[in-house]
Amino acid sequence: MNRRTLMSLALGAALPAAVPTLVRSGTLTAWEHWKSDFLEESGRVIDEMQGGVSHSEGQGYGLLLAQAFGDRAAFDAIEAWTTEQLLIRKDALMAWRWSPSDVAQRETGARDWHTATDGDLFRAWALLRAEVFSGWGDYGDTVRDIANALVELCLLPDPRAPEEPVLSPSADAPVFAEGVLFNPSYVMSRALREVGAFAGAEELVRAADHGEIILSELASVGLVPDWVLVTPDGFLPATGYSNRHGYDAIRAALYLFWSGRGDHPAVSQKVALWPAGRDLPVVSTVDGQILERSTFAGYRAVSELIRCGRLAPGQDTQEPYYPATLGLLAYVARRESGLCDG
Repeated sequence: MNRRTLMSLALGAALPAAVPTLVRSGTLTAWEHWKSDFLEESGRVIDEMQGGVSHSEGQGYGLLLAQAFGDRAAFDAIEAWTTEQLLIRKDALMAWRWSPSDVAQRETGARDWHTATDGDLFRAWALLRAEVFSGWGDYGDTVRDIANALVELCLLPDPRAPEEPVLSPSADAPVFAEGVLFNPSYVMSRALREVGAFAGAEELVRAADHGEIILSELASVGLVPDWVLVTPDGFLPATGYSNRHGYDAIRAALYLFWSGRGDHPAVSQKVALWPAGRDLPVVSTVDGQILERSTFAGYRAVSELIRCGRLAPGQDTQEPYYPATLGLLAYVARRESGLCDG
C-alpha cells in the first residue's frame, strides 16, 4: 500500500484528482470560462465587483478549483502569486486583501496584514489535495504550518462551553465584550476535518463538529445569519456586521452539503427558501422576509446541488466573480459529496 493510499484512508475517503471538464459554456469549459474572466496569467484572482481587488478567499478558491479541474499550470501560478504577495506575516497565514489601487501598497510594499480564516483554510485544503491526490508537489509542511496557525490564532472557546472551539473569522478578529464573533459560512467541515487529520490538529476536527452544532442551533431559531455573536446566553446580532440571511449564508448550505450533511437543518431551511427555478431570494431577514433576488447561474447551481437537481452547465454572460465561483464549487461538491445519484 503506497503513501497516497494510506493518506486517503487517513482522511476517510480518496478524493478525485480532477473533476471531468465536460461542463461547457459555449465553446469553453466552465473552468476555462472562469479563468478567462477572473484569473490573471500571474495567478491573481480578481474580484472586479470590488474594484479589482484580490482576497485570500479568492486565491484559496482558485487553488481548490485548479486542483479539482486538473489544471496544474493554473494551480502553480495561483500559489506563486499568493506566496509572493500575500504571505507577508510572521506566521503561516495570508494577508486577506491586495488592492491594485493602493498607491502606498505598490510603492512601499505595504499590505493589509489582517487575515480571513476561510481563505487560509481553503489554501491548506487545496495544497493537501494537490500533494495527496494529484501528486503535484510536497506541500505537507506548509499544510501543517497553516493548520497549526489556525489552531493557535483562529480558534476561540465557546463562551457557553469553554472546552469547545469556535472558528474565528480572523487571527485578528474584533473583540466584543458580549461574546465571540462567528461567521457560519466559514465552517467548511470537510476541509477542517481533512486538514486536521492530515496535520494531526485534532482541534480543527473538533471545530468542524462544534461548528455544525452551532449552525443547527442557529437554524432552530430562524434563517442562519451571515454573522452572529456567540454569547454565554445564546446568540446576538454583531454590531457592524450583516444580521441578514444573505450572500455569506449561501456558502453555509453549500459547504454542509459538500461535507456530506445534506440532512443538516441549515441545508433543509435553504432548500425550503429556494424553490427550483431561476429567480432566487439571495438576501432575506432571518425571519424570512425576502429583500433581494437574483437569477445568476452560480446561485442556481447551489440551489440545484442542495436539492440534488440538475446542474445547468456554464455561467451567465457577465456573471460576477462570487456567483460564478460558487457555481463551479457546486459542481465539485456534487461529485465529492456522494449524496446525489449520478
